[in-house]
Amino acid sequence: MLANDKLRQKNSAQKFICVGLDPDIKKIPKNLKSKSNPILEFNKLIIENTADLAAAYKFNLAFYERDGSSGINTLIESIKLIPSEILIIGDGKRGDIGNTSEKYAEMLYDEFKFDSATLNPYMGLDSIKPFLNYDSKLNFILALTSNPSASDFEKLLLVNNSYLYQEVIRKVHIWNEKKNCGLVFGATNKAELENDIGLFGDMPILLPGVGEQGGSLGDIVSLFKQKGLKNYLINVSRGIIYKSSSDDFWEAARNELKFMNETVHSIYKS
Repeated sequence: MLANDKLRQKNSAQKFICVGLDPDIKKIPKNLKSKSNPILEFNKLIIENTADLAAAYKFNLAFYERDGSSGINTLIESIKLIPSEILIIGDGKRGDIGNTSEKYAEMLYDEFKFDSATLNPYMGLDSIKPFLNYDSKLNFILALTSNPSASDFEKLLLVNNSYLYQEVIRKVHIWNEKKNCGLVFGATNKAELENDIGLFGDMPILLPGVGEQGGSLGDIVSLFKQKGLKNYLINVSRGIIYKSSSDDFWEAARNELKFMNETVHSIYKS
């Protein structure tokens, strides 16, 4: 199934929450630490108990790469646990020139079989073109991120009185010839989202920043509903997977995701 079809299918069922699988050995329940592979067991229980509720899963690659070959193996085995109809995002914010970018694309799409990846566009089109050549994938390109230092570069004011991140969005529309581009847009500031949502067009949007970073689930869903847009993902990592540090963490994660879905459904019903 094409990546866009996976997203469309979940969004049509009013599923918009992407579960971020960013496991930290320091934060997982103590009872798992005696397992031969604690992180894999943690991911397994999260996936098994949220797969019927999740719109997508996002793997932050740094949380696996830090453990070298064993971490890569955990990543591969974790990916295998996710049902084939659910979108899987490789979050590495890749972007480089020439054959380096080509190898990144081959790694994420051919080797790891991700449906989607996050990309950094600040070296220009040639740095992400190898990813765009994969027609069946979905490439989420950084526009405005949710971190405090986003203003260092992303919010630089250009001579045409637009911000740099707004110019990125306009450029991505041009690059989106194969309809396999999306945007990453931080959800921490409602006013910014309201101001720029008109620039998105029909591109899928990945929205980080809800929960721990201060973004409001209700505000985002209400705004997208108001604008008639239904092709988006709201990423939540810590707010779901670390909802509890006890042995029942998987149950707490499921209940939190269920509550979020119910919040979404109530907004669309109103």
